Amino acid sequence: MEAAAMRQNSTLICVPIMGDSIDKMAIDMDRAKASGADLVEIRLDCLKTFSPNEDLKTIMKASPLPTLITYRPKWEGGQYEGDENKRLDVLRLAVELGADYVDVELQVAREFNDSISGKKPQNCKVIVSSHNYESTPSIEDLGNLVARIQAAGADIVKIATTALDITDVARIFQTIVHSQYQVPIIGLVMGERGLISRVLCAKYGGYLTFGTLDSGVVSAPGQPTVKDLLDLYNFRSIRHDTKVFGIIGKPVGHSKSPFLYNEAFKSAGFNGVYLHLLVDGVANFLQTYSSTDFTGFSCTIPHKEEAVKCCDEVDPVAKSIGAVNCIIRRASDGKLLGYNTDYVGAISAIEDGLQGSHGASNSTSSPLYNKLFIVIGAGGAGKALAYGAKEKGARVVIANRTFERAKELADTIGGDALSLADLENFHPEDGMILANTTSIGMQPKVDETPVPKQALKHYALVFDAVYTPKITRLLREAEECGATTVSGIEMFIGQAYGQYERYTGLPAPKELFRKLMSTK
Repeated sequence: MEAAAMRQNSTLICVPIMGDSIDKMAIDMDRAKASGADLVEIRLDCLKTFSPNEDLKTIMKASPLPTLITYRPKWEGGQYEGDENKRLDVLRLAVELGADYVDVELQVAREFNDSISGKKPQNCKVIVSSHNYESTPSIEDLGNLVARIQAAGADIVKIATTALDITDVARIFQTIVHSQYQVPIIGLVMGERGLISRVLCAKYGGYLTFGTLDSGVVSAPGQPTVKDLLDLYNFRSIRHDTKVFGIIGKPVGHSKSPFLYNEAFKSAGFNGVYLHLLVDGVANFLQTYSSTDFTGFSCTIPHKEEAVKCCDEVDPVAKSIGAVNCIIRRASDGKLLGYNTDYVGAISAIEDGLQGSHGASNSTSSPLYNKLFIVIGAGGAGKALAYGAKEKGARVVIANRTFERAKELADTIGGDALSLADLENFHPEDGMILANTTSIGMQPKVDETPVPKQALKHYALVFDAVYTPKITRLLREAEECGATTVSGIEMFIGQAYGQYERYTGLPAPKELFRKLMSTK
């Protein structure tokens, strides 16, 4: 656990304790303390049996951390279905027994606060909460909601909304920034699109965030684990001036980029945080998060081509490819600059693979020169590889599920086209090179492969851009057929060098990147 002196922000990490027995809760509270959390939220509505007088005393005495007592009713997303007066009696008892925080829902808050008036210990804080499981209201409605919660007697305001789009979270950030000087505020957005609210609340001054002990065991959708908050996102190091980076994609949760860049930022002492950004529309995302604090983004499937249109300036190579995988917001004027680092990473890895298998080659020309280079896929990564191979003097063939898209790309770069189905019987020569740039074979569909095994014997080298899993079915079968294989990890590391340098202005820590990726 990090020392308190290491903290760059005052945002607390709270672990929801949701065991169905007092004994389970006691074990989990000790785990929460060991994990580095600041407080625990005891969810009384999760208990199978509960005798308030004894159990509440037992559990609060057993807690090694400050306690937040919540007894959430069904009508606010909890599990309690009993008598409302009995529920509020339990929360009043928690106040008397010295709970550090008690959470009460806005609907009953005024009545509850009136009933404890004059009886509340100095150090007990009442959190008045409002949960919206449908959407995130407008800025104006959120401001009015904060005022209503405050008027109901809240010591701390808690608003949890739902993200239908990642841009919804910006309204919660604005609300936290505007309200935090009048009243401490917890502002969180539920769902995968709301993940950034749970990490960046430390940047904007949120009072606390929730982190779970175990992945998937959450008290609200989209909660990260305490371990991820502390180790993956370096939560304690986030300050109001921390620069924000991230991977824009859909899906995006599988990406190893946050692990790679956050470790590199930490080792270089660079004040940045890198996040998973589940984005539905790139233009809308970039317009909404337009501050220069949102400094740089990696761009992945399916947004690489759309991203070109969103940039104010596009590097000539990225323009020729028609795909951008790296966006930088220039500090001086906020303009968006688009680059493509994909093809450099992939092509270098393939050249290294060929040189490794045929000894050192003549350094004046690429080992790809005059080779027949088959690219599977005509999306952003396919374009990047086709362009890169062409530039090195290879003869390029594009294979795609829809022949028209393959033809379109082949015509653009000056190559040939096939439909993916035709690739099975395509072998005009031996010693060809195959590069899969589609997501076929990516977790969870690890049994899929774009090309049947018997066709792989005609290839000298097979490359797969997929890097989860490290060894795809395609690579495994290619190796069994005697081909040299190059995994997507190599492309991933290669393109990451260029992005890191553009993000930070620092040289890429190449050894660290390799070491980190070998552990994942």
